[in-house]
Parts: sequence; C-alpha cells; structure tokens
Amino acid sequence: MADTLIKAERSERMGHIRNKHVKPEMRVRRMVRGVGCRYRLHKSNLPGKPVPVLVIAGRKRVVFVHGCFWHRHPDPSCSLARLPKSKLDFWVSKLEVNRQRDEANVRELEQIGWEV
Repeated sequence: MADTLIKAERSERMGHIRNKHVKPEMRVRRMVRGVGCRYRLHKSNLPGKPVPVLVIAGRKRVVFVHGCFWHRHPDPSCSLARLPKSKLDFWVSKLEVNRQRDEANVRELEQIGWEV
C-alpha cells in the first residue's frame, strides 16, 4: 500500500511528533514527584540514546518512558504496539533496531551500576 500523503505532507506530519515532555512522561514525573523523589530530566551524561527521561542520581536509578509503537514490547494484547499497514519492510526493521538499541542501553546502564 502506497503512502497517501506526498513527501512534504508526511514530513510536516512527522515533525509534529514530540519526543520530550509528552503526556505519558508528564504522568510519570507527577507520580515520582508525588512520592517525594527528586530527579533530573534528560541527563545526557549517561550512556545510550535516547537518554533516560528521569535520573534519580542519589539512588542510581533511571526511568525511561517508552511508547508502545516506537519501542515495541512483547505484550500481544496491546493494540498500540501494532505495525503500520504500509511500508512493512521499512517499519519492521526500524522498530526492531529501536528495540535492540533499548535493550543494549539497559544492559550498558546496568553494567555501570544503574538500576533501570
């Protein structure tokens, strides 16, 4: 199935997708703050990309907020982790690389003593 938008329209639409300060992230921040934990946001001095959303340095803990679509998870009942209908070759490989990168980031952080 071909894309229904021209390249400029698709680019504009994709440009509106934010990667920081999104609703799920804000909910997690409110919950963590509600239990009295202090944290830092998006610390880039830790290994891996994307950087952790929350860093609780005093306890050596980091929190990632991974969306179902972009970061994939093994729950087959989640309707948000579905694949697009078009360009399956592109999306399957892209999303698999994202998942593998996330796993590598977690391993690297755990190896240097951080809890994820």
